[in-house]
Amino acid sequence: METREFEAAQEFLLAAKNYWTTTMYRTIKATYAELEAGLKESSERPTKATEALQKNTLYRYFAWLERHLQRMKYSGRYGLVPFHSERRSDLLKDIIAKHQDKFSPELQPDLALPNYYKNTDIHQHPGDLWSDEIAGVVYEFGARSTTPLLGNSHDDLHSRFTSLLADGSSYDQILDMGCGFGKSTMPFVQRFPSAHIEGIDLSAPCLLLGAQRARQAKHKNVHYEQMNAEQTSYEDESFDLVTSTMLLHEIPTKAIKNLFDEAFRVLRPGGRMAHLDFHVIPDEFHRLLHYGHSVRNNEPFMRGLAELDLKKVLSEKGFENVELSQFAESENAHPKANDAWRFPWTVISATKPAD
Repeated sequence: METREFEAAQEFLLAAKNYWTTTMYRTIKATYAELEAGLKESSERPTKATEALQKNTLYRYFAWLERHLQRMKYSGRYGLVPFHSERRSDLLKDIIAKHQDKFSPELQPDLALPNYYKNTDIHQHPGDLWSDEIAGVVYEFGARSTTPLLGNSHDDLHSRFTSLLADGSSYDQILDMGCGFGKSTMPFVQRFPSAHIEGIDLSAPCLLLGAQRARQAKHKNVHYEQMNAEQTSYEDESFDLVTSTMLLHEIPTKAIKNLFDEAFRVLRPGGRMAHLDFHVIPDEFHRLLHYGHSVRNNEPFMRGLAELDLKKVLSEKGFENVELSQFAESENAHPKANDAWRFPWTVISATKPAD
């Protein structure tokens, strides 16, 4: 497959996703408003409008397009997986260092991967992030259209999240759970050069890529290790900050609660836990879109997170200062008055009581 053909096809898919995100979204939103306005005032009005919208032809096309644009992105004739598979040997030379050094990730070949992780091709990524040595590279390329309106500035949301946590705070030891290839980790590495940052993930291919990117940038204050965030090997009270980005919605409710327990254990007294994820949904219309996305994008645990009473759960776990705050992923994003499709970005923050 020619690089030029691949790039043109991917740019077309990204442009189509932008059209879906803006023009089609606005039309669907207006259609929902019209349906709701035509109903009598009652507590069931939003639910009836949602039911009516689901029968609407344009909405069904909107849903179909979401599913199949993602499928073509990864698996179509010009998809990410076939393109990178053709270049496997060259990619592996870049990803896997020929020697072990201080940047090399600590991998656990015998680590038992959870069934929920192995049995679902999250994001419609064939084989997910664990079954292919080049899965990290495929994921890295694909991440640019997770939030299509940001285009190649996808890093913006990670930097904004890091800046939010850095405001008036300093950390010596940071744990980034579900770090992937380090996209969420690197802003912390750069923002806190005197801190030590640990990035953990279940995906060995992603960790190898993250370590290589750290090696290329000569970032010495980060270490990657293959580990399950539900049960790490760190000692009690090891970190000042425990964080994750877009991890909670990809694991079952039970695993989320286990992760909270583990975060509480490894945090020092007075330490902070903060997760950037999808939780605060503004209304029934956006709930329909969010739950639909969960089905269409192969993300079966997204609804579970949205319906979890996080304030109650975190309080029961022993956390205090629990806050659920809407988050703008870019300077132009407006959570309360958006005119384009977007995730219900939420910062889930809490602290461990001080001694």
